[in-house]
Amino acid sequence: MVQKPWGGRFAGETAKTVEDFTTSLSFDRRLYRQDIAVSIAHARMLGRQGIIAPAGAEELVRGLEEIRAEIEAGEFDFDPALEDIHMAIETRLIAKVGEVGRKLHTARSRNDQVALDVRLYLAAEVEILIEALAELRRAGARLARRHLDIILPGYTHLQRAQPILLAHHFLAYDEMWRRDALRLTESLARLKVSPLGAAALAGTTFPIDPQFTADQLGFPEVFRNSLDAVSDRDFLLEFLAQAAIIMVHLSRLSEELILWSSAEFGFVALPDAYATGSSIMPQKKNPDVPELIRGKSGRVAGHLMGLLMTVKGLPLAYNRDLQEDKEALFDTVDTVQAAVTLMTGLLEQLEVRPEKMAAALKGGFLTATDMADYLVTKGVAFRTAHEQVGQTVRHAEAQGKELWELSLEEIREFAPLAQADLFDWLKVENSVARRQSPGGTAPERVREALERAEVELGLNPYEQKM
Repeated sequence: MVQKPWGGRFAGETAKTVEDFTTSLSFDRRLYRQDIAVSIAHARMLGRQGIIAPAGAEELVRGLEEIRAEIEAGEFDFDPALEDIHMAIETRLIAKVGEVGRKLHTARSRNDQVALDVRLYLAAEVEILIEALAELRRAGARLARRHLDIILPGYTHLQRAQPILLAHHFLAYDEMWRRDALRLTESLARLKVSPLGAAALAGTTFPIDPQFTADQLGFPEVFRNSLDAVSDRDFLLEFLAQAAIIMVHLSRLSEELILWSSAEFGFVALPDAYATGSSIMPQKKNPDVPELIRGKSGRVAGHLMGLLMTVKGLPLAYNRDLQEDKEALFDTVDTVQAAVTLMTGLLEQLEVRPEKMAAALKGGFLTATDMADYLVTKGVAFRTAHEQVGQTVRHAEAQGKELWELSLEEIREFAPLAQADLFDWLKVENSVARRQSPGGTAPERVREALERAEVELGLNPYEQKM
């Protein structure tokens, strides 16, 4: 029988079914580095404050460092009867160093301990994700730079709408990823708050120094309310929400890559390294990577909703329900980091087919709005111009012609103020060039936006042009 650290209150053994149901060691063992780091900082604080002897504190530190080496060498026995990583490490520590090991848990609880472990883990993963998003942005910026002058149809309602630069399209995603990184960066200040010292819920009677412990772990702040410190999972909800938004952004791009790589569009060809084949149809090249990113976005959003439902009914302070936060967190971290990395590699190797995009510019009357804008310059009210152009489009459609293929006389039947210079407005490249408004698709605006992104990302615009 394994002696549990809390077993003094109990005369009987825990049922095997209960152990199986309540154990979290199979997944929270992932926190061993953080748990040992937190325990080392706590031991040093106990010795510094005179709560335990300094020599005893150093013995605890040496024992914890040896346990870390055992785990990393694959020599540690993860006994599920010990419930979680915290109890597993503490039990091993007592076995190694003896009675002094029983002093480590002085002035703390598993409640504040696990809260800090998770914060420490997530802070490191958020910083990794921020850099991964920067790499994704760099891949997108390089792609935009390589194809800076390509024009394609822009879509609304998945119908051809107006011509835009392909680089402008990619830079729209750069804005999304920039906001994603900003949200993560801003959340670090709320994440790097140490709850250690809150103990179970009410604080402790010992003369602890929570700021010393926090400083040891690189956290600038400590908790302000002990109840909140052990029961707060806002930082996880915030991260899961941020991760869900990142996955939604990746899912939207995935959807476009899936469409664009189809025979019906043909705008791009996915690299072989990021596609798979069919078990029965030899000709197939399936966009499985973007499809799975699109599919996994629902999985991440589900983790957010699951934890919201877990937390919504919990009274203060700690409740065992909160054990359910870790599997959702770990899976979300793995999923979003993999998705960002895979999309980065895909964009770096994506083949763009300008000729297919150019062919798609025909049909759909993409410069109809330009004709309306032209008529406004001639003194026609916009709503009147809108109506006149709509009538002209209906006529052209019936004739099987583009707007620029109509004669001036035909156009004047519906738009009497049209002149010969209208046809210059109807050219696709001129339509793009005229959209000089801030944030527009005109080449000058797009170059400015791309250079701004390149500077933010540490890319040299001149080198990117070469």
